[in-house]
Amino acid sequence: MLYIYSIIFGIVQGITEFLPVSSSGHLVILHNILNFNFEQNLAFDVALHLGTGFALIIYFWQDLKKYFIVFFKFIFKEKVEKAEIDLVFKLIVATMPAVIIGIFLENIIDNALRSVWIVISMLIAISIVFFVVEKYSKRNKQIQELSWGQAILIGFSQALALVPGVSRSGITISAGMVSKLKRAESARFAFLLGIPIILGAGFYKIFKLDFTEFDSELTWIFYIGFISSFITGYLVIRFLMRFLTKHKLNIFAWYRIGLAVILIIYFVVR
Repeated sequence: MLYIYSIIFGIVQGITEFLPVSSSGHLVILHNILNFNFEQNLAFDVALHLGTGFALIIYFWQDLKKYFIVFFKFIFKEKVEKAEIDLVFKLIVATMPAVIIGIFLENIIDNALRSVWIVISMLIAISIVFFVVEKYSKRNKQIQELSWGQAILIGFSQALALVPGVSRSGITISAGMVSKLKRAESARFAFLLGIPIILGAGFYKIFKLDFTEFDSELTWIFYIGFISSFITGYLVIRFLMRFLTKHKLNIFAWYRIGLAVILIIYFVVR
């Protein structure tokens, strides 16, 4: 049964990490509903996040390779396009808010904020953000046209996603749209920005684990969750990048509100 749960959690993680519906929020809810709780809950969630992190690397490999080459050319004082090296440093700087806040508020994020009622509140609140952004934002920019201030704004919005129920992709795409990025371009910047955060948080927590507590069954549970989240995540990224060229975030807002209502009824009645 644990292996089946691991596949279910991996699929849910792969879908919800990139669709703007909050992966951490869905994982908190699933742990509560399925009662899939054991001492390594957070470590298991890390394995799922690493799966989706590697899915991002594979999908955006050409972009990442290009930016790494530009960065090292700049370091070794070779000629590079100003717009390209500026974008590299904007991505680096925009990553910092989530890193700093995540380190200093780690215990609060991992414990006090992992509440179904916080998740429900954020599901509704960020849905309202989606509606407002879709209605009022003017979207005509490519990511190379982002100003430093706009890049930093998106970086701070990513830090809000540390609260379960917010959605990293949802809040950063919204911030990108507020910064006048086209919807698909905003998603591209958001996903590139998420790579170091997702992988960094995962590896940071892995190094803190006591692997002597891991038996072979637990290790297999982690592997299965990682693989299922990786495969699902890659397919969802492909879908979402195409979907956002022509469609609004509103459908995800309605899903979040509907889920919040169902959860309120479920946890009140239970």
